[in-house]
Amino acid sequence: MNSPSLAIIIPCYNEELCIRAAIKRLLEVLDDLVSKSKISENSFLYLVDDGSEDSTWEIINEYHNKDNRVKALKFIRNFGNQKALIAGLEGVRNLGCDCAVSIDADLQQDENAIEKFLDEYAKGADIVSGIRNNRKTDTFIKKITALLFYKLMNILGAKIPLNHSDYRLVSRKALDIMELYTEKYLFLRGFFNEVGLKTAYVNFDVKKRIAGESKFNLISLMGLALNGITSFSVVPLRLVAVLGFCMALFGFLVGVETIIEKIFWHNSPNGWATTIILLCVFGGIQLFCLGIIGEYVGQVFREVKGRPRYIKDKELI
Repeated sequence: MNSPSLAIIIPCYNEELCIRAAIKRLLEVLDDLVSKSKISENSFLYLVDDGSEDSTWEIINEYHNKDNRVKALKFIRNFGNQKALIAGLEGVRNLGCDCAVSIDADLQQDENAIEKFLDEYAKGADIVSGIRNNRKTDTFIKKITALLFYKLMNILGAKIPLNHSDYRLVSRKALDIMELYTEKYLFLRGFFNEVGLKTAYVNFDVKKRIAGESKFNLISLMGLALNGITSFSVVPLRLVAVLGFCMALFGFLVGVETIIEKIFWHNSPNGWATTIILLCVFGGIQLFCLGIIGEYVGQVFREVKGRPRYIKDKELI
């Protein structure tokens, strides 16, 4: 059996402080895997510059001129990490590869695990998901928000393994299937875990960043969660319907109780404070439900407009 050609996808945004070390290290990984006959010699790196405003693209171009295994795509502006990953997956599919691994430019995800990914791929897995062993490198707030993210996504139907990000290997078959999903806001973590292909898992340790700071913050995580929920689950809409029914039932029962008191005990309900509190609570619930519905309407609105996922500026192949 011939060794597979591997493409390593690296999305990057303002990573001038660590992109040199990342490219150098990942080229070493390719060399090592080729020497072990794990991959073919036509394997390559594919960097996606998500509209960086620093010298990231110039550094990538410099390495491309030195080594034709360094290929790259530059967006005309910042479109976000998920769009960069999708562009990378589509780009390597068009260039031709047997499998692709996506990894962050800061190399916090252990690049040595790629060999284990390939071992699982050789056993027949079409998707190999990287699972981090712990979150020692995260702040307390990030640990809590990440845990809530995974728990919420699983409750709402997107079965994402705990502590899995976007460090994974996917086969050519998985890339071909992804091409059939034309939605503009494709949620990759949900897609690869629901598509039904044979999946394996590899645990890895998380390292400290080479340099600089993470561009993925709490707001980014919230945006990713909202996109994932509205892309892969209608459970929130059903909860809105159930909540509306419960509120109506509660109002009906209170009305019946008031009529009974008036007829049999000639009592008039008291408690203006209680009435005001209930109005505020129910009003807040209604606004919250409208917000949930609004997220789905917004998702439909963005899809109906049919705008491109991203716009290419330059490509180095």
